[in-house]
Amino acid sequence: MVNVPERPPTPGQGATLAANLRALRRDRELTLEGLAAASGVSRAMISKIERGAAVPTATVLGRLAHGLEVGLSRLLGAAQARGPVLLHPAEQPVYADAANGFERRSISPVFPDRFLDLALNRLAPGGQAVFPPHHRGVEEYLHVSRGTLEVIVDGTAFTVPAGATLFYEGDRQHEFHNRTAEPVEFLVAVDSSGAR
Repeated sequence: MVNVPERPPTPGQGATLAANLRALRRDRELTLEGLAAASGVSRAMISKIERGAAVPTATVLGRLAHGLEVGLSRLLGAAQARGPVLLHPAEQPVYADAANGFERRSISPVFPDRFLDLALNRLAPGGQAVFPPHHRGVEEYLHVSRGTLEVIVDGTAFTVPAGATLFYEGDRQHEFHNRTAEPVEFLVAVDSSGAR
């Protein structure tokens, strides 16, 4: 099981995540113990997140999404009815891991049957985010718009400068590192159509 130091929730962030995690777990008829077994996250940590008493690191968030078989955006935002949707910046769910200097903004609407997830990410100087493998068949396309990002996929490091794009299979551990003195901004498209 993964045990992480507790962090208080960012205003607004913890309440939505708590409600979504609890609802998704119950929809799948999982107990806290069942989700702990499926995700590798301790029962105690899941309980704290569901109560809004703690916000997980990016790694723990990824493990919970994997255990529930959903994308990160489904954990962070509310599902919407399919149709034309205009998402203003204030309506885009944001996950912030201040301890690691990572921020993820979900810029695509959350549809229950959607297979594509777009996220705009920002990594502070010296920041990092480590994500566990997604389900087999998930693919990711990453484009750096500002700065230089180091991406490590299953131990292989790629230096991705501004303007460059990296493709990798998402069913491998992937890490994002900013080893520079400037912020890095990058877009990630997660395609889970091959995992269905």
